[in-house]
Amino acid sequence: MNADNARTAIVTGAARGIGAAVARRLGADGCAVAVLDLDESACAPTVDAIGSAGGRALAVAVDVADEASAQAAVERVVGELGAPTILVNNAGIIRDNLLFKMSADDWDAVMGVHLRGAFLMSRAVQQHMTDAGWGRIINLSSTSALGNRGQANYSTAKAGLQGFTKTLAIELGRFGVTANAIAPGFIQTDMTRATAERLGVSFEDFIAFSAKEIPVQRVGQPEDIAAMASFFASEEAGFVSGQVIYVAGGPRA
Repeated sequence: MNADNARTAIVTGAARGIGAAVARRLGADGCAVAVLDLDESACAPTVDAIGSAGGRALAVAVDVADEASAQAAVERVVGELGAPTILVNNAGIIRDNLLFKMSADDWDAVMGVHLRGAFLMSRAVQQHMTDAGWGRIINLSSTSALGNRGQANYSTAKAGLQGFTKTLAIELGRFGVTANAIAPGFIQTDMTRATAERLGVSFEDFIAFSAKEIPVQRVGQPEDIAAMASFFASEEAGFVSGQVIYVAGGPRA
């Protein structure tokens, strides 16, 4: 992909972890990348990494759960990088607790970022994709969509994203737009570190224990997810839509 026909990609929650890895990979693939996160200054390392590798990137502050903020962020991307035809809905938070301890605010916060955020961002970019007759929407689900103790909110949101993905694939396919979801297993990030802290174990022990339970005998890295996102965003993936791929080091249902 040369500079004259480079696609513009938006990655939410891209300041760190999986989002940052996906943004860097799409930059390496030749895309101009809008690095979106709640804190614009936190995006600087990702933007700098893409720029240092010869790519183009832009940091944009956004609250994906806020309608006006999501729309304004997309408009800024259009003005500074070009119309986006790749969207990676990665922004996410955890507010883990057992059901009887989970507050309504913890439920609403997780639903807001994951589900409302993916909806608002997808709605804001879909016109640019349909106008171009080409688009890729990639939603980040999770193996937690299959159920996970202490994550009633997160599991529900991640399962909801799978239904959202399949519906977008049906609605937008005729316009040359695909929608797919990636469901990571254990990925070594700040978020899984926070889970270890919640459980009261060291991150190193948590990783070692988790690796023993995974068929490939290791935990995942953000780059593992970025590789899958790169495929879904590619020309070659044009006949793959409405799919949920579990990138988890072993089979999941």
